[in-house]
Amino acid sequence: MNIKVYTLNAFAKTERGGNPAGVVLNANSLSVEEMQKISAKVGFSETAFVKKSNKADFKVEFYTPKAEVDLCGHATIGTFTLMAHKGIIGKGQYSQETKAGILKIECNKDNVIYMEQTRPEFYEILDKKEIAASLNLDENDIMSELPVQIVSTGLKDILVPVKSLKVLKDMKPDFDKVSCISKKYGVIGYHVFTLETLNNGTAHCRNLAPLYDIPEEAATGTSNGALSCYLYKHGIVNEKSSQSLVFEQGYSMGRPSQILSSLKVQNGEIVEVMVGGTALNIEEREVEL
Repeated sequence: MNIKVYTLNAFAKTERGGNPAGVVLNANSLSVEEMQKISAKVGFSETAFVKKSNKADFKVEFYTPKAEVDLCGHATIGTFTLMAHKGIIGKGQYSQETKAGILKIECNKDNVIYMEQTRPEFYEILDKKEIAASLNLDENDIMSELPVQIVSTGLKDILVPVKSLKVLKDMKPDFDKVSCISKKYGVIGYHVFTLETLNNGTAHCRNLAPLYDIPEEAATGTSNGALSCYLYKHGIVNEKSSQSLVFEQGYSMGRPSQILSSLKVQNGEIVEVMVGGTALNIEEREVEL
């Protein structure tokens, strides 16, 4: 049996940018084992499977080549961009059922997709020395005024603030150590960032998830949602500026990506997190089961 898989580059800043994702439409009849097998054959960091839902407009399940995950930002952007491209959805608001909850999706007139993430959860602050060592950095390369902290808007990541673009570009992660620390703290991986940017963005980022067989990822929606909330919590952005944030990622991989984010704040508390972008280079392939 052959399964039709669409591939596209989510959060792409240029034609060669973005984070590749696979999407399977009409996946109702596929078993967990079959979805896992398809994801492994596609080989991207995540593949999304769209199913019918009795709780939302769509149910979407996400698989890495190794395991199912609760939510994936770039695969969500890819999925709904594809559905907009095929005329399954139009401009408006939709909902998706995920293992992270039922989340809002917005499609604007330019087919830019925004997805709701869960409200932020802030977890422990970690020892900078331990994290720096796993990245082959000096502890002084990490910003002193911001913490290394675990934050989630659907998936837990360790957010690591470094001092400059040069530090971010030159760092050489020890992926075995990053995997061990990720497992130790129950997180997906590291989201390393600097407030220095190339294009007047909010932050420039690199995302590492070797525990899930993703040494580095070109664009990560959930991590940048978490980073948006972290920057608000620690006073880097305010209520007004947090409504329009822009994150750069993937440049170290030659895959320039742009992730948009918008927070809604009431009485000093974040009540809504939306992460957005678009996808380019839609292609179709067959995967044999």
